[in-house]
Amino acid sequence: MPVRIEVNGEPRTMETACSISELLQELKINPASVAVEKNMEFVRREDFEQIVLKDKDAVELIRFVGGG
Repeated sequence: MPVRIEVNGEPRTMETACSISELLQELKINPASVAVEKNMEFVRREDFEQIVLKDKDAVELIRFVGGG
């Protein structure tokens, strides 16, 4: 059953439910390079594999940017 989520304000349909780690892998994003918020709550990096995204979840991926 498809799972409809929102990633950084953009709708996205996943074929099945997936963890935050699996979403990052699909998006080719290194987990060490982002902070993740799910439904307006910060998610600890060590919880990425355990938290499964459900229909209508909203995910924000915040990338770390260096500068100087």
